[in-house]
Amino acid sequence: MALIKVGYDAPNFTVKDNHDQNISLSSYRGKKVLLSWHPLAWTPVCTDQMRALENNWQTFQKLNTIPLGFSVDPIPCKKVWATSIQVNTVSLPSDFWPHGKVTQDYGLFNQMEGVSERANVIVDENGKVKWVKVYPPKQLPDINEVIQVLSNM
Repeated sequence: MALIKVGYDAPNFTVKDNHDQNISLSSYRGKKVLLSWHPLAWTPVCTDQMRALENNWQTFQKLNTIPLGFSVDPIPCKKVWATSIQVNTVSLPSDFWPHGKVTQDYGLFNQMEGVSERANVIVDENGKVKWVKVYPPKQLPDINEVIQVLSNM
């Protein structure tokens, strides 16, 4: 599936997160949503990526933005990992089953590896895709760039 394009409606989803909560994109209308995909839990770059979301929670709040840390890892894995890396506030949704369905809907599923690409997608208050960036697997996304994009929306 092709990479989601800016200006398109963001595909809705309902998945469980590391807190066993149902997370639905449509429930965040009126807020911006940062969908931050990481390939797999328990890896160094993914850990730093999710900690960057957690460490900037207050900034995201000021920018009317909900950050979500997506991967295809199962819920129990995300739950233990979040605790171990001290990500307590940010929700880490699991796109485990059907395997990578949300990731595929956004065109971010790596068929060869069975995981997501490393990417950030910003959805505006009305559910439209406003920004998409895919990163090399070993590159940590620049959280300041993401914050700058959100600040200019």
